Amino acid sequence: MRMSKLYLQTLREVPAEAELPSHKLLLRSGMIKRLVSGVYTYLPLGYKVIKKIENIVREEMDAIDSQEVHMSAIQPAELWQESGRWDAFGPEMFRLRDRHNREFCLGPTHEEIFTDMIRFDIKSYKQLPLSLYQIQTKYRDEKRPRFGLMRCREFIMKDAYTFDLDPEGMRKSYFDMWKAYEKIFDRCGINYKVVEGDSGAMGGSDSHEFMATSEFGESAMAYCNDCDYAATDEKAKFIYEVNSQDENELNVEKIHTPNARTIDELKELFNTTGDKFVKTLLYSANDKVVAVLVPGDRELNEIKLINTLGVLEHDLFMADEETVKKVTGAEVGFAGPINLKGDVRILVDSRVANMKNFIVGANETDYHLKNVNYGKDFAGEIVDDLLLVKEGDKCPNCRSPLNMDRGIEIGNIFQLGTKYTDALNATYLDENGKAAQIWMGSHGVGVSRTMAAIIEQNYDENGIIWPLSVAPYQVLVTIVNIKDAEQVALGEKLYEELSNLGIEVLLDDRNERAGVKFKDADLIGTPIRVTVGKKASENILEFSLRKDGNKEEVNVSEVMNKIKEEFTNQGLRI
Repeated sequence: MRMSKLYLQTLREVPAEAELPSHKLLLRSGMIKRLVSGVYTYLPLGYKVIKKIENIVREEMDAIDSQEVHMSAIQPAELWQESGRWDAFGPEMFRLRDRHNREFCLGPTHEEIFTDMIRFDIKSYKQLPLSLYQIQTKYRDEKRPRFGLMRCREFIMKDAYTFDLDPEGMRKSYFDMWKAYEKIFDRCGINYKVVEGDSGAMGGSDSHEFMATSEFGESAMAYCNDCDYAATDEKAKFIYEVNSQDENELNVEKIHTPNARTIDELKELFNTTGDKFVKTLLYSANDKVVAVLVPGDRELNEIKLINTLGVLEHDLFMADEETVKKVTGAEVGFAGPINLKGDVRILVDSRVANMKNFIVGANETDYHLKNVNYGKDFAGEIVDDLLLVKEGDKCPNCRSPLNMDRGIEIGNIFQLGTKYTDALNATYLDENGKAAQIWMGSHGVGVSRTMAAIIEQNYDENGIIWPLSVAPYQVLVTIVNIKDAEQVALGEKLYEELSNLGIEVLLDDRNERAGVKFKDADLIGTPIRVTVGKKASENILEFSLRKDGNKEEVNVSEVMNKIKEEFTNQGLRI
């Protein structure tokens, strides 16, 4: 491709809307263009990257005998109503009606649609296992679209669905997909971790997420260096030991605590540490008030709370000031578990049940209670774990300290079981002619997210540094001065020879200053660069790699070997 013909608008200034490095660089390099909040146009260079990632996905899906289809993005409401998710999915679903007033949505995912298709086509155990996938645009009406391609209202995704005879078959398909994902992300040049994830709205049992490590990642993950334990912070389990179990239980005392509402203020007032307190957090869930008790030095994990309550994420809110005053009889900051008013459901983290003589709010303004003990002074529902993991917590497997890192979710795999095949009555006839339920898995790769994740791991102050496998063009040939006939002739010759070998070449033949060309070259990040300059008459070129910036003069006869060497180093063939 000649840059003189390329639709490319690079920017020198960082757009005000951009937050993450990938967002800034995708806009500045002319890879994408914002249409409205959370919706982007993929311009020629950016779309070439998308297609390359898609092709890698296709090759690895095909290698495990998953077959590609293409479903409609418009989905009828009745299928979602049949599965029970039409109302459950929440406000992120784009909903619409046709001229006949029939309800539809723009598909955020396709479990119902694939299940509906196979329930009419799969009759016999001889037709299973089956694996189908598609690469398609998805739609989710994010409350606050942000971070460029990380959290959009429209995004490109590969979703695969596996259908098996039994749980063992489902698990085999799950791990086949796991291995395929490892190959996909390895080929894309991404550093990633595989962590346990929360199944969320997808349902089912086990799930894992593939997380590209990044300091700017929107998700946190915990992992152990001494064993293979790793999980998102939403899912992570850990050992938290209470140190007061051997104390004798004392009698409750009411203490005047004027204007002391926060744990930090109370620590100073009581001259003690945060683990001597228990926080009472008040929530509204499906119009009912829930009091949640956690140790004062720890944070509540709201996803664990949602799963324990069995409610939807959009149905859980922090209680407003009016509700707090109604159930406690006090101002905000003095809530406690004793003598709450009305029908309040109390959930207690299991560590609280093992603490002794702790301090809680008195449900009276400017007062707290000390020497409170679970079981003796109040009761509630005990759950195994409601806490959010933090750096240094002990691994649940080997008790070594856990490490924390941030990441970008680029892939996920779910063991759905029979959640959808039960709801939509998808069965097959077994060897004895009896009806049996189909076991199902759901597996996604965020194609557009993967593009952004690659940039988050591959950039410098000058621009993007694409891995060769996904770069929009593999080699950039820059003619420094297009008014120099010898430079033009040598540049054109190189362009033709490389193109004939099947190498994707970008020829910068623009009538621009050399500085502009070099800045654009850095910005768009083509991996291999050949510059045709003043020594063209001597058949001397400048060769460099975008990833290290080292430049060397080479004879034109050596260029091809240099290019082939770099392809070999990155595991590619010409």
